[in-house]
Amino acid sequence: MLSSAGSLPLFLKEKVRRHCVLSPAQMVTMEPGYLFLGSRLGNSLLLKYTEKLQETPAEDGKDKQDKEMEKEAEKQASKASEEPPIKKKRVESSANWTDEVDEIEVYGSEAQSGTQLATYSFEVCDSILNIGPCANASMGEPAFLSEEFQSNPEPDLEVVVCSGYGKNGALSVLQRSIRPQVVTTFELPGCQDMWTVVSSEVKEDKKTSKSDESEDGGKAEGKEEGEEVEKDKEEPEKEEEKTEPPMEDDAKKHGFLILSREDSTMILQTGQEIMELDTSGFATQGPTVFAGNIGDDQYIIQVSPMGLRLLEGVKQLHFIPVDLGSPIVHCSVADPYVVIMTAEGVVTMFVLKSDTYMGKTHRLALQKPQISTQSRVIALCAYRDVSGMFTTENKTSSSTKEDFITRSHSETETVYQDLSNTVDDEEEMLYGESGTNAAPAKEEMSRGSGGSAPGTSDGTPSKTEPSHWSVIIRDNGVMEIFQLPDWRLVFLVKNFPVGQRVLVDSSSGQSATQGDGKKEEVARQGEFPLIKEVALVYVENELLIYEAFPYDQQQPQNNLKVRFKKVHHNINFREKKSKLKKDKKTESGGTEENLAVKSRISRFRYFEDISGYSGVFICGPSPHWMLVTSRGALRLHPMSIDGPIESFSPFHNINCPKGFLYFNKQGELRISVLPTYLSYDAPWPVRKIPLRCTVHYVSYHVESKVYAVCTSVKELCTRIPRMTGEEKEFETIERDERHINPQQEKFSIQLISPVSWETIPNTRIDLEEWEHVTCMKTVALRSQETVSGLKGYIAAGTCVMQGEEVTCRGRILILDVIEVVPEPGQPLTKNKFKMLYEKEQKGPVTALCHCHGYLVSAIGQKIFLWVLKDNDLTGMAFIDTQLYIHQMISIKNFILAADLMKSISLLRYQEESKTLSLVSRDAKPLEVYSIEFMVDNNQLGFLVSDRDKNLFVYMYLPEGGSVQSDLKRQHLAKESFGGMRLLRRADFNAGAHVNTLWRMPCRGSLDPGSKKALTWDNKQISWFATLDGGIGLLLPMPEKTYRRLLMLQNALNTLLPHHAGLNPKAFRMMHCDRRSLQNAVRNVLDGELLSKYVYLSTMERSELAKKIGTTQDIIMDDLLEIDRTSASRVTKPKISSSLRQVRVSLMMAISDLKEDKRLTL
Repeated sequence: MLSSAGSLPLFLKEKVRRHCVLSPAQMVTMEPGYLFLGSRLGNSLLLKYTEKLQETPAEDGKDKQDKEMEKEAEKQASKASEEPPIKKKRVESSANWTDEVDEIEVYGSEAQSGTQLATYSFEVCDSILNIGPCANASMGEPAFLSEEFQSNPEPDLEVVVCSGYGKNGALSVLQRSIRPQVVTTFELPGCQDMWTVVSSEVKEDKKTSKSDESEDGGKAEGKEEGEEVEKDKEEPEKEEEKTEPPMEDDAKKHGFLILSREDSTMILQTGQEIMELDTSGFATQGPTVFAGNIGDDQYIIQVSPMGLRLLEGVKQLHFIPVDLGSPIVHCSVADPYVVIMTAEGVVTMFVLKSDTYMGKTHRLALQKPQISTQSRVIALCAYRDVSGMFTTENKTSSSTKEDFITRSHSETETVYQDLSNTVDDEEEMLYGESGTNAAPAKEEMSRGSGGSAPGTSDGTPSKTEPSHWSVIIRDNGVMEIFQLPDWRLVFLVKNFPVGQRVLVDSSSGQSATQGDGKKEEVARQGEFPLIKEVALVYVENELLIYEAFPYDQQQPQNNLKVRFKKVHHNINFREKKSKLKKDKKTESGGTEENLAVKSRISRFRYFEDISGYSGVFICGPSPHWMLVTSRGALRLHPMSIDGPIESFSPFHNINCPKGFLYFNKQGELRISVLPTYLSYDAPWPVRKIPLRCTVHYVSYHVESKVYAVCTSVKELCTRIPRMTGEEKEFETIERDERHINPQQEKFSIQLISPVSWETIPNTRIDLEEWEHVTCMKTVALRSQETVSGLKGYIAAGTCVMQGEEVTCRGRILILDVIEVVPEPGQPLTKNKFKMLYEKEQKGPVTALCHCHGYLVSAIGQKIFLWVLKDNDLTGMAFIDTQLYIHQMISIKNFILAADLMKSISLLRYQEESKTLSLVSRDAKPLEVYSIEFMVDNNQLGFLVSDRDKNLFVYMYLPEGGSVQSDLKRQHLAKESFGGMRLLRRADFNAGAHVNTLWRMPCRGSLDPGSKKALTWDNKQISWFATLDGGIGLLLPMPEKTYRRLLMLQNALNTLLPHHAGLNPKAFRMMHCDRRSLQNAVRNVLDGELLSKYVYLSTMERSELAKKIGTTQDIIMDDLLEIDRTSASRVTKPKISSSLRQVRVSLMMAISDLKEDKRLTL
């Protein structure tokens, strides 16, 4: 797609730079007529420009339309993070761009030169979200949290980051997991599975329902980019599809909810109310294996262990008793084919016929497949392909659509789901809909993947006949793909469960009669344009994703012309080892019957159009949403807030539009909707709130649950301060009109409510001219108003910079957030600022923090400690420091101060003697960006980021700590000069400037009673955000785990091929521009590199584990423990900025070091 074609004139580029709100860092001409504006300070845009001839110069038109373009671009940038999946193009036109007076003077008028000047109109096609540069961050409570989750023992928090600069300034609200909005909850214990189906009774005719059904999902995501067309899911009725869909929502609404229990089935009719049906054509005397729609959602199919039922509404049309020697345990539908499997692995197929055989208008006809029975089938999935990629013809150029296959080694599960446009285990399928949209010919895969389908030159989609396939997994580890309806083998993979990087066809016409015979390694497999879940066995859970790509070289004529490549992801679906052992014991004990039901409950749940998104929900102990966006990106978002999820189904109802249902482990059925104010087309769910000004600081006030935000805007400076003796005067500058005046920042502090993310009226405090805010925090100061004796205030430090002639002074502002009676119709006005203290200090106030209820401030080259009493600050202690203290943090009675050039200092306040003293400092120069504490049980480290993108951990070791070696302990004590110097104990290069850090407690082990749980007690995760828009973490590691993973990291360094042959070890080494007399300490593991171990196949993992003297189970458990420990409800180890792809994920290990008793926590 990218090319250097297109000659955008230089003056047009200059105009774009001057008038575009983005402040682009890069401009690239792409295909003719397209321009990409890449920005480090805001969202990046893809523009489409068209050239027009201009008749008459119009200066007014130029100014007006330039403003229009700026306004529209800002709107696009501001909405990019919250954009719903259904987007419309914004058009911004800027005409007469070349009619500058200067250009006319240089080149002459049109009449003189005879040249007609061109104008350009611009249209925003797409945008890429960017949350950088992350200047500051704060954690707070979400405003909307369902009552069901408010009593959770673990806090549910979100991170608010200051993003952008100037007109791109915004607040980015990030949350790690998805939090559903619960509409209502029912207690229905004993339910094992559920499905929702569309009832034909609410439809007037078949064609309307068909087109409506698929339009809701296909169009919803398809329109997001304005470039996809809906899928063509049906064969004969394509022409009828063009019927207008006025009843789209009605046709898509679910008519029945089917709940399966151990010995019965409950049928609920869903409308204005949910009522149980006493009499219907549904089978209710036993459990249900599968229920879904078929025949373009005209009919309902219900599969029981001993038979199939075809229904139209509540009326039974056809019943087929099935006796294949064992009960039916699985069913997969690819309209019009129904493929079933029994407990003994027997596969058979039924086809929906519409003839008048035996007086029935529609019936299911048996068609027994002729496939090998030498190895038992343990999982299967039927798939309906409308992309044209799945073909046996020699056409490599016919399709470029992406398909994914998802597989998961899952403990006792064999459900298969069709994520294709066919029926899915719990929801209606979406067929039928050929696009009337004449935009570019891209096909949106509403079931999960995006890609392009072949199209004609005029942009209309080429129509591909649907094809039907069945994927089966056998217990000897062979995966086979058959072409339906004749069940011809077209693709075969041996040793499928080992997770090869590329799945290559090895069928050559043979049948699956051989394999390695290891049942434990067979897992279930799913396909992801079509997610179909397929096999299951008793092994550790693991998710594999494969992407299909056309491959037509050296392939036999009748074989499938695709291959599958493994897609890397960072989600660990393993479960605790203890559980796995129990399961294996249970299996060997022969109690398979007790596990049979659970083993057959589908873990992969396909959904279509839940709040505009389509994809797959993964049930189980680690529930995740798998979304494929309109751009074709695969997004995995956890939903851990309600614990393990047993079953899931989409639910479109008048009282719950485009929502979903799920059962948690307590047997509670929750009817929920997905919050629409967040964008899920990002590594984390995110909401970007544009403020149109630079955001410097954000701080959460716990008592009032609001955020204090410090912002600034640019203003023209037209006067200069002068000193006349001791008097200060301002001289106004008078220049001609062509003079460009300098700009200065005008600062203000205001409150923002997380309810609507709007500024609270009448809370804005404007600072004086020339006054800059250098720090702002929420501080806990002594107060008699609270039981604890501490109260939260907003404290800000400022400095007034008026040039070299005027002495720099500053102020300390202490603000209280009070509650008042809100103004009528404005509920947010219940909170106001109350100024408690504002006085000028003798120097600039550059840093603030609190310590034991006292306020600590850095003023000039001194640090003062104050007590707030009677709305006045009284000095308690002070100490002289280095050059410029720009950040301070405290823990208990210790204060860590960061100097701009002279590294860090550790101070201690002793309340008995009211003295502030220096404990230790780093003697080497270091340009510090940010600081935070590293808490590891009773050990305390000091985390520092610097100008060279490094992260350091310093420790206070006056006696060498508790290192086992006496020699090493003496060496450390000598190096620290008896504690006068802080020792550097770890260093790492993050690859980006880290400007803000914050801490969170570890989530804790999965098993609270285990020994592993004790290793994570009282440990804290240090999170950081970079100026490139990335987020990462550092996690203290147990010594044994660190040593094991260090060996693995060293092995991965040499065994894995790296991008462009670059060396991750060299990249993660400490970087330093100036020569240093200290060697790199390292002691930090690269989490990004270690996560690639999960991507390897089973054989490669085993080989690598043997080389370092361990097993792959131990390594995978270590990675799982780290993953779950750091997977707080706020965040998780890996995130990338959308634009710069900065992916930083760290794990910290500080080995054999304990603190001096004076620093014990």
